[in-house]
Amino acid sequence: MNIGIIVHSHTGNTLSVANKIKEELEKKGHTVNVERIKAENENPNAVTEIKLKQIPQINGYDYIIFGAMVRGFCLSPVMKKYLEQIDSLSEKTVGCYLTQQFPFAFLGGNRSIRQMKNLIKLKGNIVKLSGVINWSNKKREEQIHNLVALFDI
Repeated sequence: MNIGIIVHSHTGNTLSVANKIKEELEKKGHTVNVERIKAENENPNAVTEIKLKQIPQINGYDYIIFGAMVRGFCLSPVMKKYLEQIDSLSEKTVGCYLTQQFPFAFLGGNRSIRQMKNLIKLKGNIVKLSGVINWSNKKREEQIHNLVALFDI
């Protein structure tokens, strides 16, 4: 299966999770690419309108996993902008995950994952596989392991 892991990562935490998912899926014989979404202004405190400069294409992937971080108790605005402008996802298998600094998902992670799922739903798909990694939780490595296992198709 041809799998695309499309991420927006500011600090590298979300990207590191994507690379772990990639490694495990490749062990199962899948072709996996990690692609990054980038904005012209990566300053998380900027209030300017987001303009994407690196926009991964979803064509050619059978399975897409979207990864982003929580920012201000909401989905990363860069991922939001990306999901709003991509083509239909109706013919794809889709999963998603988030990373957040806070130790518990109820501190923005749950809300952000709902936002991501709703944007994907508007593109014609229902996300069945998703997770939140709480970066400051002492069980972070266990959460990452469980997330990687979740996406093992």
